[in-house]
Amino acid sequence: MHVVVPAPVDRPALTAYAAGLARVPGVHSVEPPRYGKSGAALLAVVPTQRAMYGDVPAFVERIRAIDGPSGVLVGGYPAETTDFRTTLLDRLPLVVGLVLTATSVILFLLTGSLLLPAKATVLNLLSLSVMFGCLVFVFQDGHFASLLGFTPTGSIEPSIPVLMFCVVYGLSMDYEVFMPARIKEEYERTGDTERAVVAGIRRSAPLITAAAGILALSFAAYATGGVVFLKELGVGAALTILVDATLIRVVLLPATMRLAGRANWWAPAPLRRVHRPIGLSEAPPAAPAPRGVLQREYV
Repeated sequence: MHVVVPAPVDRPALTAYAAGLARVPGVHSVEPPRYGKSGAALLAVVPTQRAMYGDVPAFVERIRAIDGPSGVLVGGYPAETTDFRTTLLDRLPLVVGLVLTATSVILFLLTGSLLLPAKATVLNLLSLSVMFGCLVFVFQDGHFASLLGFTPTGSIEPSIPVLMFCVVYGLSMDYEVFMPARIKEEYERTGDTERAVVAGIRRSAPLITAAAGILALSFAAYATGGVVFLKELGVGAALTILVDATLIRVVLLPATMRLAGRANWWAPAPLRRVHRPIGLSEAPPAAPAPRGVLQREYV
């Protein structure tokens, strides 16, 4: 870890500060300061191996908590990792909120319903729970470690679940669009929710199954590499896609839509008025009338 004292400080004060750093639990040694031309000083703090395998953010906070000269900066890989995790977790609620809001709005524009976007969010979060459970069971707890060829450390880098959340949620939402779009198309034609669900499954299930198989196989290839991060991405995404495309989209989604009946398509009157002019639709545009017909109507 690099501790920078940017302003010139007398040597006794700097020596006392270095001694305080050396007494922090987890510090192996503090190298003698190196001085720049401007009078700034650099202290190299060498942590113990146990500190690096333990609670690194807490260790960094103990270093930063030592009273030192004004404007002291603590950097190096452990501090950079700690700051990155802090920033990532602070902005995570904003990212999740934006993703859920955007996908709900798009599904509302597609279906004109309030229930279907809410149900899609619940089912997607159910898919994500499979992914997070896989990460903890396999890569944090170490099950199947010998089969996959990695050494478990008892923890997971926070950026990996966030990245996988964005990737897997997007893929899950693809399936969420395919099937309800076909069901809505059939419902608009017949007005029968039960028949629409059956027809929607018959028309979209082969596409979803084929796409899920290709994606799962592609992601599973990452599990054969030697980088643990890629193994986590490959195993977690492949398992989640298979569960999402089989159990969730082909069983739970149709079952809940059939149970909800006409409530699937409910929306309050103000939102229906909003959806009518700007909603997304796959209906073909009306064919223009022949010119002679328009002229006769005009006359």
